[in-house]
Amino acid sequence: MDEELEKLARKINAGRQYRAMSLKPVEKTETEGKDEESYIVEGYATTYNERYVLFDFDEYRFEEQVDPHAFDKCDMSDVIMQFDHTGRVFARTSNNTLGMISDNHGLKIRADLSSTALSRSMHEDIKAGLVTKMSFGFAVRGDRIEKTQDENGKRVYIRTITDISKLYDVSAVSLPANDGTEISARSWCEGVIAELEAERLKADESEKRKKMESDERERKLALLEFELN
Repeated sequence: MDEELEKLARKINAGRQYRAMSLKPVEKTETEGKDEESYIVEGYATTYNERYVLFDFDEYRFEEQVDPHAFDKCDMSDVIMQFDHTGRVFARTSNNTLGMISDNHGLKIRADLSSTALSRSMHEDIKAGLVTKMSFGFAVRGDRIEKTQDENGKRVYIRTITDISKLYDVSAVSLPANDGTEISARSWCEGVIAELEAERLKADESEKRKKMESDERERKLALLEFELN
């Protein structure tokens, strides 16, 4: 089963994945001068060693977390900021309007939206609370999967992302929990569930076969005892 889970993980690692994060405007400090408008927004693309639930079903729960060293070898040479992962670019690392740093808490994103009228308009939407989330697009190079049970006996599968190969974008999003942002995680979960069901059916068949063999042995012993008596 461990080998099958690894195969499933490799399948989704080949594609781009998305996860949601919080986004907020940054107010000017006293030293910066509050009479000037700030067009800076920031948030954490992800936090480290904090498990979050991808999917929760009756018999299984799938959780995920990011290792603190997941971005150590990540390509962040030209990351862009968009809206809903498409269209206009509002900031990017290559012109220093988008920056990111990995600290003890997670990967922190900071964007300057002062460059154009459209980017300033996006800042107004964020400041007004109309847009409050971001989603970052990335590709995974390495992970590990652990199996455990919770206090109610439900099987829990924990995916730890250990190596992110590429960070593509950090987009402001209107609806972070939609089919587009969760499709890779859903594919993984559905694949794991299929494997779990196959494993359960195989175990049931094995138990059924053992019971039949046991019943047959008891029948033969009973017949032998009858003949001896």
